[in-house]
Amino acid sequence: MTKINMFPIGFIHSPYKEAKDVPIQGRFRDDVEAWVELEDEYIEGLKDLDQFNYAILLYYFHKSNEISIVGKPFLEDYEHGIFAIRSPNRPNHIGLSVVKIKVIKENKLFFTQVDIIDGTPLLDIKPYVKYFDNRENINSGWLDKHFKNGKIPL
Repeated sequence: MTKINMFPIGFIHSPYKEAKDVPIQGRFRDDVEAWVELEDEYIEGLKDLDQFNYAILLYYFHKSNEISIVGKPFLEDYEHGIFAIRSPNRPNHIGLSVVKIKVIKENKLFFTQVDIIDGTPLLDIKPYVKYFDNRENINSGWLDKHFKNGKIPL
């Protein structure tokens, strides 16, 4: 197996100190704000990101100490394969969140739609681009039954 070395480009600061406090998806709590604090050497990488409404954050689930190939997600009574759920107990503990950009000041990116624990190491930032990232006729598998008629299960 090939080993890949990664390192944080910064850290995510949020009001959520424990996993139990984090919403199932950040977009269900639009009023909560957090920020990314980048290492100084990456500040120039934020150039022009303020022209986008949303960003994709890739991070390391630093509080996850186990790996599971199947798991029972929050909304289900049944187990699903790890690649069909968004559990932190993944083989590489990589997380992904789409966040709403509020403002960028120096080495800080302030955002809402937070679903990340405070102190999480940030691996990368990518702009959310509607021309690339939006899809049509989406089937969301086992999750569709939980969101029938626009209902948000909380």
